[in-house]
Amino acid sequence: MNVIVTGSAGFIGSVVTEILCDHGHQVVAWDSLQNGHRAAVDPRATFEQVDLLDDGLVRARMEAHRPEAVVHLAAEALIDVSIRDPGRFYRANVIGGIHLLDAMVASGARKLVFSSTAATYGQPERVPITEDMAGHPCNAYGETKWAFERALPWYETAHQIKHVSFRYFNACGATETHGEDHRPETHIIPLLFHAAQGLRPVFKLFGTDRATADGTCIRDYVHVVDIAEAHRLALDRVGHVPSGAFNLGLGRGYSNREVIATIQRVMVNPIPVEDAPRRPGDPDTLIADPTRARTILGWTPRFTDLESMVASAWAWRQAHPAGYGP
Repeated sequence: MNVIVTGSAGFIGSVVTEILCDHGHQVVAWDSLQNGHRAAVDPRATFEQVDLLDDGLVRARMEAHRPEAVVHLAAEALIDVSIRDPGRFYRANVIGGIHLLDAMVASGARKLVFSSTAATYGQPERVPITEDMAGHPCNAYGETKWAFERALPWYETAHQIKHVSFRYFNACGATETHGEDHRPETHIIPLLFHAAQGLRPVFKLFGTDRATADGTCIRDYVHVVDIAEAHRLALDRVGHVPSGAFNLGLGRGYSNREVIATIQRVMVNPIPVEDAPRRPGDPDTLIADPTRARTILGWTPRFTDLESMVASAWAWRQAHPAGYGP
């Protein structure tokens, strides 16, 4: 299939591009490179530097390629920044997304796989979380992803764009060639690697007074390869299954203290940890109910425990000590 992947230079987008290329798809890789790395884009893909806020460029390049489908991962995603600067997130995640949809309409593309987020749920009333519980975000990041999701049924009604949205939980892990290298880094596993390696003086544990067994946040972790495989499956099935959202997670959670202990086992390094106040916009517990993705899409995660996910991420970090560059 001829596919455009937006956000292809990011962590998840780079692995989605890799997996799609592995399975013979012809991928045009778009990224603004504002947050991504050019070196992260699979060399088998055709790369174009495209900012979704540039409406004219988006329309022109979409028309030039006339893809059969679009996989949309480009987004602003830092939760704390979204609380301080919500306008930045509405511009990138909503306005940029609408530019993409309108360009699809004009070019005849009618299949969309959208990278959404568990942040659409906010602080859930119960766990595990089912897809019908969305709509209560507690930060602008989740709100803007939810806003774009809500636009999709209207575009299906008006323009027959079939869509699958993935609300995945904490993405982690790596392939041999693609891993996690954010600038700045905010994700717990690479931050713990940095602390264990002495690349930062201490790991700050934000929030130890949560309503959880050990007082720290609990999250459902899912390997980035399993996320990418879900996108591949969705490309085959979008239009043949009901449009809508699917959770991607294992259905079990790990507390931040459990994550720290797991990384210490994998690295055999002590990790300096400092308790810190909780961050605004962070729910206590997020655990997915992935039943819908398993039954409707046939998605079966290959990585089913945190230790194997961490081990793959650490192997990539050892092979790429500078990430994608200095």
